[in-house]
Amino acid sequence: MHDSLNSLKITYKDVGVDLAKVKTAHKTIENLISNTHRFKTGTLSGYGHYAGLIEIGNNKVIAMHTDGVGTKVIIAQMARRFNTIGIDCIAMNVNDVICVGAEPMAFVDYIAVRKADQRLVKEILNGLVEGARQADVAIIGGETAVMPDVIAGHNQAFDLAGAVIGIADKDKLVLGDKISEGDVIIGVESNGLHSNGYSLVRKALLRKYRIRKKVSELHTTLANELLRPTRIYVKPVMEVLRRIEVHGLAHITGGAFTKLTRLTNKFGFELDNMPEPQAIFKLIKKRAKLNDKEMYKTFNMGIGFCIVVPRGHEDAITHVFRRHGMRSSVIGRISHKKGVYIGKLKIA
Repeated sequence: MHDSLNSLKITYKDVGVDLAKVKTAHKTIENLISNTHRFKTGTLSGYGHYAGLIEIGNNKVIAMHTDGVGTKVIIAQMARRFNTIGIDCIAMNVNDVICVGAEPMAFVDYIAVRKADQRLVKEILNGLVEGARQADVAIIGGETAVMPDVIAGHNQAFDLAGAVIGIADKDKLVLGDKISEGDVIIGVESNGLHSNGYSLVRKALLRKYRIRKKVSELHTTLANELLRPTRIYVKPVMEVLRRIEVHGLAHITGGAFTKLTRLTNKFGFELDNMPEPQAIFKLIKKRAKLNDKEMYKTFNMGIGFCIVVPRGHEDAITHVFRRHGMRSSVIGRISHKKGVYIGKLKIA
């Protein structure tokens, strides 16, 4: 029997995440919470897209989303570095709520710690404040709970989650219903892993590399690479929405490019101009022995956000993102062939 990472392929199931069971659980959740929509007049959606929607009159809609940082918190604990993880929490929420065309307005956080630690909480909050600045959102409340019987690990173990409220005009929601064959897909560059796939990443890399040691393929330490905060796309996306007709928006997070199927089931997505993946993705692929299909179903592979627009707007959108310090390019198009394709490879 061989237990070397050089001879064994690592999958999500190997690290305790059975995606088939997760999908079944999601379906159960959808069925249960859908029953609550009748409790409140004006509920437009509550599952399946990037945010739940409820109408509040005068053509206004509230969009809500909640998310955490996942097992990236374990990397922060290992590195004893907590000042950026709050940026990730803000990003994972605001980047999703803008996908329905809503502007993020207010955020609340929830921090659960093993032991009361003023430095730990202060550093997490510093990250939250910086993320709020980048997203133009107000943090209006939160909760810090000390739960030694629930939060396992060393004394600086913690979990972090949050929720965001956004607002949009009902007639300006972006729900994918206007997507048409021939629309172009513009991809905006990520700055690394963001906050997804870390259970798999830890299994693949931490047996080989030490968290504070420089990795030659990355030209930096593993801690620096893995704690690079999730990019926040709010400001340029809001500017694009004010200026250009947008047909679809997708934050590439858990499930990676399979997330595009949330936008429409009438058409397909042909991504035939993807960028060269960054070094961290190549390293994970090598160490975990994953094929391209699994990589593009799990990681953002260098594209953190996608915008679907009619032809002719490519240059204007690229210009907006460039002014905000982000690179973007046309990575594909909407096709009559249903599914998500990376070149000729079907991933969804």
